[in-house]
Amino acid sequence: MNAIERYRATYEMKPVDRLYRREFSIWDEARARWKGEGMPADVDEAELFGFDEPVTVNVGKLGWCVPAFVPAIEPTVIETTDQYDIVRDNAGRTVRFIKGRRHGFMPTYLKHAVSCEKDWEEDIKPLLSQATPERWDGFDDRIEGIKAADEKGMMIVQNAIGGYMYLRALIGPEDVCYMFADNPGLIHKMMQTWLALCDAVSARAQQHVEIDELFFGEDICYNHGLLISPRMVREFILPYYEQLRNNMRSSQTSKRLFLQIDTDGNCEEAIDLYRSIGMNVMSPFEIAAGNDVVAIAKKYPDLVRKGGIDKRVLAAGKAAIDEYLERIMPFMVERGGYIPMCDHGVPDNVSFEDYLYYRKRIMELDH
Repeated sequence: MNAIERYRATYEMKPVDRLYRREFSIWDEARARWKGEGMPADVDEAELFGFDEPVTVNVGKLGWCVPAFVPAIEPTVIETTDQYDIVRDNAGRTVRFIKGRRHGFMPTYLKHAVSCEKDWEEDIKPLLSQATPERWDGFDDRIEGIKAADEKGMMIVQNAIGGYMYLRALIGPEDVCYMFADNPGLIHKMMQTWLALCDAVSARAQQHVEIDELFFGEDICYNHGLLISPRMVREFILPYYEQLRNNMRSSQTSKRLFLQIDTDGNCEEAIDLYRSIGMNVMSPFEIAAGNDVVAIAKKYPDLVRKGGIDKRVLAAGKAAIDEYLERIMPFMVERGGYIPMCDHGVPDNVSFEDYLYYRKRIMELDH
């Protein structure tokens, strides 16, 4: 099988010659460490780590951790001292960072962009309009590349900021919970704008290609489950997802449209909610949050899984890597529908030697 055939068969829960080989992501800080530990500066990572070639292409234009603002909000330093920087970030939030700790450290969010109708209507909603001509800059050229990828059989993915991630980025994780109760009308207005933009981008892409997968960056869970109640998910998130997916399905005939949800945290409570609207792919199954790769795979035998390799284990040495992989890989290979990847970006506490060992062991156990 080639990489595209292998990846598609994984999504369809069909037998493969071996599991598809890729990584969720690798921190730049990890690469910098590895170069100091002997990784060649001009290395081909795919060859070194045994990765398959990329088989997906993203339509884009719908954000990820930050809404798809046009024009983009440029980060601006508001205040700086010896101890911290206060910044207006690319989501319009006022954020305090400890000096020298921008990556891998949680900042303090002082203010979010939307606290009332006025903030939304005057400051944020205009940045999410599909009518802004600049939103479509470069789109036709992008579509030409997507059409070429489609002709090769690659997976065409419409990736987008998920509804909860969008609301949380604009309102804040605590204040959005109050707003669900105190001002549900504003939440629905914001989600209607989210849906209209997603519809516009997807429909324009579907004039040229059919889309294989709708992929939401959601991050709706923490280590004890959902960050909001199941009722809130059903009322404020799922109807908009279902409408978007139905609209996209009605525009194509030859391709099955997969739905993937990406969330950190313990996702078990979320699985049935998203499966109720047809989710069939999920990632990255963060192990530190209490997810059990094998137990969830047994409970949901038709759920395609991506992730589930404990990043803490990769930093714990060869014996720990062996113990973990030998526990999960034989079952997951037999079950199918699995792409093993780190349960988030590979961090810089993982040594080059141990990461190479992990990749070697994965390739010994993935078939």
